[in-house]
Amino acid sequence: MLRPLTVMAAVALGFGLLASTPAAFAATHDGNWSVVIITEKGTCDQAYRYSVGVANGQVRYQGDAAVNFNGTVEPSGAVKVNIRLGEQGASGTGRLNGSSGTGTWQGVGGTKECSGRWEAERR
Repeated sequence: MLRPLTVMAAVALGFGLLASTPAAFAATHDGNWSVVIITEKGTCDQAYRYSVGVANGQVRYQGDAAVNFNGTVEPSGAVKVNIRLGEQGASGTGRLNGSSGTGTWQGVGGTKECSGRWEAERR
């Protein structure tokens, strides 16, 4: 069973935040991505791998957790995300480049505060 903060951290992986990106420019990053989330600080689970899809610069979590997720990829490959599940939330930033990506994330849920890094590869 996935813990809510872990799901948010996973999706926070560094993909998109409330920005509008022209589809023609963002399409370079479209496709399916596998993202591993690594906790470096805090008591969240150590690491998980999740599937994320990018379409026309919009990032979508491809799992089955009921989360409020907003994400975008800029034409430059810069990514940001914002995710909420109840009172827990996480955000992340980073960059996609060709078939890989890296970034950082941080989240808060109840009394837990966690942060770390993410790595992505195109599938």
